[in-house]
Amino acid sequence: MKAFRTYFLSLLLREKILLVGFVLIFAVWWFSSFAGRAGRFARDFHRTSEDLAVQRDWLGRRSDVDAASKRAIAQLDPARTLDSAALQGVLNTLAAGLPNTQIDARPDERTDQFAVHTVQFSVRKVDWSALQHFYVELGKRAPYISIEQCSLIADRANPAQLNATMQISSVEIAR
Repeated sequence: MKAFRTYFLSLLLREKILLVGFVLIFAVWWFSSFAGRAGRFARDFHRTSEDLAVQRDWLGRRSDVDAASKRAIAQLDPARTLDSAALQGVLNTLAAGLPNTQIDARPDERTDQFAVHTVQFSVRKVDWSALQHFYVELGKRAPYISIEQCSLIADRANPAQLNATMQISSVEIAR
């Protein structure tokens, strides 16, 4: 440190000012970088703490959730639940009047009590009334078939027609 002090005092005034300026610029640059990282860490810490609190709350209500799911399963008629092939068959039947339909199966989610089968259903260049009719007919199959996600986009060539993509699921009770 003494050698640095001797070196610094031997410099001309303009060199001292320039060196101090560089050190200050470097210190400000480092501090702003540190402040940004510290802010991101604080936000991530807060978000993680909130997620853990929500998870603790759900884990605390595990017995209530299990009881509610058992009551819901008891109300389902196992004969009306659909496997993956039956779900696709029902969708093909309901979509018989719709043009340009496509059904793509997604991976199943299985537990010891039931299986959830999911498909991606797409229809292009359809009018609103036909799509609404499909939606109403699909709603009549609830709770055995449900729409998990839906997106509607006006067709570029003809804004009076719609392009729809839906993620549709069915529940199958393990027998």
